Amino acid sequence: SWVHRQRTRSRLSTMSTADTIAIVRPVPDSIGSCELTHVERTPIDLETARSQHRIYTETLEGLGCEIVVLPPLHDHPDSVFVEDPAFVLDELAVIARSGAESRRGEADSVAEVLALHRPCHAIRSPGCIDGGDVIVIGRTLYVGHSTRTNAEAHRQLRDLLDPLGYRVRVVPLRDCLHLKTGATAISDDAVLCNPGWVPPSTFEGLRIVECHPDEPFSGNVVRVGRTLVADSAWRRTNDRLAEAGFEVAEVHLGELTKAEGSVTCS
Repeated sequence: SWVHRQRTRSRLSTMSTADTIAIVRPVPDSIGSCELTHVERTPIDLETARSQHRIYTETLEGLGCEIVVLPPLHDHPDSVFVEDPAFVLDELAVIARSGAESRRGEADSVAEVLALHRPCHAIRSPGCIDGGDVIVIGRTLYVGHSTRTNAEAHRQLRDLLDPLGYRVRVVPLRDCLHLKTGATAISDDAVLCNPGWVPPSTFEGLRIVECHPDEPFSGNVVRVGRTLVADSAWRRTNDRLAEAGFEVAEVHLGELTKAEGSVTCS
């Protein structure tokens, strides 16, 4: 709502994340035909999805992000989930090759933008990986083993990143699409985690904030500076984050949740 947006934006007005770029892509006309793995298909209201995505983008902008809007890809139903075709490190960008064949046409336009800022390295067949399966904390990459990301991609990442001083740690998943469906970094030394989907032991040495057990999909937040952008649907988990000392900016992406998406995906 307008009131909710204004309230959220007022909370963000004193914060800045200069030099942070947020890449987004509009919701495609075809989103109702998106890939689904762990959720049942239900109708998606296209105009509501676009309104929610617009408020989400405005929230990122309010946090000080420079917004880069990619052209829509109406022939690719999942293309609003712009996180998956790539992930970015200080030294380079890795261009993904999704385990979902229908999504492989999304990467080229993402790579064109990232090439303005980083050297790009592409994962090659038979390797498959989605950006949603990668969490970067310091010099460690936690990489999910999922229906979208396979062992060959893990091997290619090790070959690429070991010389740069990164460690690739493979994470087994249970009942979720991506690693970031169940866990995300909330600081340089802390992780939000759904222990039913991602083993907390994966993050040994880091502080763990567990999702509320009644909100299994709440483990996905976007870290922007000192603020966590979180879906307002997960009130109890967001309260846990606030109690742990984190600033939380709430948005709602309920229509994109029906497409098995969340805040990092977008």
